[in-house]
Amino acid sequence: MNRKQATLTGFLAVLLWALLALFTVGSAPVPPFQLSALTFLIGGSIGLIWIIKTGEIRRLASIGWRVYVFGTLGLFGYHALYFSALRMAPAAEAGLIAYLWPLMIVLFSGLLPGERLRPLHVAGAIVSFIGAAILVLGGAAGFDMQALPGYGLAFLCALTWSGYSVLSRRLGDTPTASVVVFCFATATLAAAAHILWEDTSWPQGALGWASVLGLGLGPVGLAFYVWDIGVKRGDIQFLGAASYSAPLLSTLVLILAGVADPHPSLLLAGGLITFGALMAARASSVRDEQT
Repeated sequence: MNRKQATLTGFLAVLLWALLALFTVGSAPVPPFQLSALTFLIGGSIGLIWIIKTGEIRRLASIGWRVYVFGTLGLFGYHALYFSALRMAPAAEAGLIAYLWPLMIVLFSGLLPGERLRPLHVAGAIVSFIGAAILVLGGAAGFDMQALPGYGLAFLCALTWSGYSVLSRRLGDTPTASVVVFCFATATLAAAAHILWEDTSWPQGALGWASVLGLGLGPVGLAFYVWDIGVKRGDIQFLGAASYSAPLLSTLVLILAGVADPHPSLLLAGGLITFGALMAARASSVRDEQT
């Protein structure tokens, strides 16, 4: 798989994450950690079927335990911090801070061997972040200073996922099959957190169970496998900037499903996010041509 193919494969994760909000709404009233346990169990199971059929399962024994700890902390840590932040701070503001991770990926990627960070990469990520801010904040009343602990957790959430994504590139020789173990370990930790802190509540009806299955197959399943391929072998700067299209696409999906109403800021946000991604793509194109 060449660099361009790996980038396109990684971008599939962004498209799948656009379905996250819709499926999460449909899975109500399942609490967050229980939902994580169920969906990561599904995601790990489909990965297990894949590595058994392809023979990749034999490679798991050669992977060091530190890699498994790293991957589990990345997946579980991100979700635990995100859920905690939303409990301690207003959802829109905390969600926006958590969505600093694409910008952080672009910035941190400049520290990777063989990667060159161009000003246009940074500018594109910032423009896209502004677009995401307009979209996510919407009618939010402003930042509440009493919610600072929640905002801090949201920032750690962004730092966790960006660090996981960038450092994954340093593990380029580690097979994507390792994500199967990450998913099962995350499901186990999420189940423990659910038992400790949540009351059990199962999905309601066929729609609820279909939403949980959809989450496990897509945004919390296949997405993490293709993202692993993208950040290890693809254009990580472009993927970082392009990730800001996820909240835009997610909003459009919710509108089409009749769950959310369209608002005027959607057009402006979409324009900024698209323009920022094009700036990053142009920077990558110039770099590849020079190379």
